[in-house]
Amino acid sequence: VQLQASGGGLVQAGGSLRLSCAASGRISSINVMGWYRQAPGKQRESVATITSGGNTNYVDSVKGRFTISRDNANVMTYLQMNSLKPEDTAVYYCAGDYHYYNNNGEPVVGRSWGQGTLVTVSS
Repeated sequence: VQLQASGGGLVQAGGSLRLSCAASGRISSINVMGWYRQAPGKQRESVATITSGGNTNYVDSVKGRFTISRDNANVMTYLQMNSLKPEDTAVYYCAGDYHYYNNNGEPVVGRSWGQGTLVTVSS
């Protein structure tokens, strides 16, 4: 599974951005897609996740402001970010948790990461 993130940029507080993550490879093996972020000097944190069934979960700090979604083919995952705050400034990463069986019938489980995309929110 390969992931390609895009959509970061510079925005003023109160503005909006939409991040996109394109998946390729064993797309059908992806169970959960998520967006994570890492601010300078801080640990990477989970921002939002969405299961193949469409169930979503958000960190408290973004609830009501961010929305994660996937297209029907599970190729694209999006993070719509509204009412952005300076504390949302971070490098954002998409990640996909996958599970499939190889040619020997053995389970293969893992997480793929996309490259980060920088989101900067100015006050």
